[in-house]
Amino acid sequence: MHKKFLCLLFFLTNFMPFFAQPKREMRAVWVATVNNIDWSPKNVFEPYLQKKALLNILDTLERLKINALIFQVRPTADAFYKSEIEPFSHYLTGNQGIAPNPFYDPLEFVIEEAHRRNIEIHVWLNPYRVLNTYDTNLLNSNHLFYKNPKIFVKYGGKYYFNPALKETRNHLVKVVADIVSRYDIEAVHLDDYFYPYPVRGEEFPDNEDFKNNSRGFLDKSDWRRDNVNLAIAAIADTVKKIKPYVEFGISPFGVWRNKNRDPQGSNTKALSNYDDLYADILKWLKEGQIDYVVPQLYWEIGHKSADYQTLAEWWNRNSFGRNLYIGLFASGLAQPSSTSAWRKGNELAREMRLNRKYSKIQGVGLYSAVALMENHGRICDSLKNDFFKNYALVPENPFAPQSIVSPPENLRIVKNSGRVWLYWDTPADNSAVSFVIYCAEKKQPININLSKNILKTTRDNCIDITQFYYQNRQKEIKIVITSLNRYKKESVASEVLKMI
Repeated sequence: MHKKFLCLLFFLTNFMPFFAQPKREMRAVWVATVNNIDWSPKNVFEPYLQKKALLNILDTLERLKINALIFQVRPTADAFYKSEIEPFSHYLTGNQGIAPNPFYDPLEFVIEEAHRRNIEIHVWLNPYRVLNTYDTNLLNSNHLFYKNPKIFVKYGGKYYFNPALKETRNHLVKVVADIVSRYDIEAVHLDDYFYPYPVRGEEFPDNEDFKNNSRGFLDKSDWRRDNVNLAIAAIADTVKKIKPYVEFGISPFGVWRNKNRDPQGSNTKALSNYDDLYADILKWLKEGQIDYVVPQLYWEIGHKSADYQTLAEWWNRNSFGRNLYIGLFASGLAQPSSTSAWRKGNELAREMRLNRKYSKIQGVGLYSAVALMENHGRICDSLKNDFFKNYALVPENPFAPQSIVSPPENLRIVKNSGRVWLYWDTPADNSAVSFVIYCAEKKQPININLSKNILKTTRDNCIDITQFYYQNRQKEIKIVITSLNRYKKESVASEVLKMI
């Protein structure tokens, strides 16, 4: 019996994978506004109630140690922010073009409140979609649709900007430039909707455009991909020219190409970005036009046509040095139509555990917020008690310019009216945007490379440590703080403060 136990212990110690929580890990959540999926509450147009619902989402994300929110600000060529280019969304106020009353700017509000919780904001735009219906009565009379109708097309029960036209690209660039220049965001984010998902028996209406302006392409598919390439290049250039530290990310459909069409493709049998949506994700990664990619791997492990593990391995080999995060289908945990793999247990926990086997996968995006708000499949319990137990910093962009950030100074503890506060002086060179507080007991070194030593992250120059102080003052805790700049570069640690 004793020998059997030792053998078992040897096996567990040496062969079972141990996944320490990484210090740098993307933990993003999509907040979809189209059709009021996550926010704002459907048929609720009172700003106070909208703000309350959004704060509830942010408080939930903060408790789960989420570090990025992907906020949909342009679901259908409209705006969840104050814009002189496109009208306020009817998903926000009930009628397109009508401002909230009393007025507030939802994007400005979510940025302020997310940053208060040290959560990044990635603004999510749909590039081509105009209407999810043919009912043009939903459009405001001042919409571009009425000013320049020739740049729009009907397909599959919806209206779209025509991807073939320079006017479309110019408008997209104008929208992106407006947002990036006016708002304190961390990233611009596009999802999987490029050319529309194909509708059986209906051809996308661009024969005349191809005939009149093929730009030398003989194959229409290559021409369509080039139309999207031109848009991506223009957006990338615009973002970096205005604010070089703002990242540009794409969340594509999970299959680039199937292996039966291309030896470099994945061993899958599914619709693909390259052949069906005309989005050549690998080109953008290779050429450095995007900073990160979040492929939507919304299938389970063992799926017959698109196995999750097969695709995770494939993207791990094909990120070309750019930051790779995996889009996970948290909402699938509660859908009655989901396969048994999703209904019987927490499929997401299995997938997240699998992700940590791959060195290039640096985090996840969870679709969508409603799954966390309703704790589908008890996913929040898994995140809080296991995967996101410790804080994590957003990964650095490996291609960002080298920069120096100074550490905080003059760490001190202030007691006032029964509360205990940790204060510090921000660097005089204004290089810091946020701060990371690390701690360890007296006899232990403070290893700032371990997530377990992170007490808190913040954008302020103080934190309330009352509960922590009284629970740990007999342990003689040591504290250091580092600074992070806009490129997410971290400073060296400050001088040590002993909490006595």
